[in-house]
Amino acid sequence: MLIALLPGDGIGPEVITEAQRVLDALRIDGLTFEEALVGGAACKATGHPLPADTLALAKRADAILFGAVGDPDCDALERHLRPEQAILGLRKELSLFANLRPATLFPELADASALRPEVATQIDMIIIRELNGDVYFGDKGMRKTPDGKREGYDIMSYNEDEVRRIARVGFETAMARGKKLCSVDKANVLETSQLWRDVVIETHTEYPEVSLSHMYVDNCAMQLVRNPGQFDVIVTGNLFGDILSDQASMCAGSIGMLPSASLDAAQKGLYEPIHGSAPDIAGQGKANPLATILSAAMMLRYSLGLPKHADRIEAAVAKALAAGARSPDLGGSHSTREMGDAVLAALT
Repeated sequence: MLIALLPGDGIGPEVITEAQRVLDALRIDGLTFEEALVGGAACKATGHPLPADTLALAKRADAILFGAVGDPDCDALERHLRPEQAILGLRKELSLFANLRPATLFPELADASALRPEVATQIDMIIIRELNGDVYFGDKGMRKTPDGKREGYDIMSYNEDEVRRIARVGFETAMARGKKLCSVDKANVLETSQLWRDVVIETHTEYPEVSLSHMYVDNCAMQLVRNPGQFDVIVTGNLFGDILSDQASMCAGSIGMLPSASLDAAQKGLYEPIHGSAPDIAGQGKANPLATILSAAMMLRYSLGLPKHADRIEAAVAKALAAGARSPDLGGSHSTREMGDAVLAALT
């Protein structure tokens, strides 16, 4: 089983190192790693954020463990050469259309949530975000208005096959959990969202055991703060999912705690923490590696078929937190390495 390690920029290499240490400690027979450049690091070395060798490795690997991309030194580059285009390119080239972002509050972190503890402890959901459509992949550009003013445009669109495909992932996930699915859109304003809602309703006939509800995205943002316990599985589009999952991370304690999986139809996936490259703290040992370690657990469960090893990692993270391990984002002073050490101690 080959794992492609793509550390990327900023704190990416630091958190990937800790996740690899945890995976090594499991002593899984046949598990190997191969590392490649991506993002700003690749831009500086090769002139492109997703070099051909990196893409070839990603296609050859059984799964990908990804750090983060984003480098202020590359902000002036043309958009197609900026570090962030690497992750968009991987999603497109590997057909990674379904992003799963679990948001669960570890009881030990109730005091780290932005919500009152009695509200925060209700959080146990998965946000499923479509990854291959919406404004991120639609036509975009800059143009001039008739009176000579600059105007930017980004086209939001979905076709029914794209919606049906991600809706089925939502329903299947709900079937394995609490059989509750909330579809989030903006159908009162957007035609794209109206199609989204229509196709989700049509797909519901295939899953009669699941209770389906619909919610406008602005109301969903409010409800995540007001009553997060009402959600089991949320399915939504690319743009709304990007925003809502980051909001959910702060409800669950910190953006440094949330893992994610981006999957194709055969469950091959790219696994990454949802935080960015955080260049302001890169190299200082302040990054929280737990989201990346938990992403590695998701990798073992979804792509490699090793759920018992995934359970061991998740239990070790919980045990480390219970013993008081806290990185700065959680109100503590443990370094990135010390957080990894705490998980390893709990694992062994």
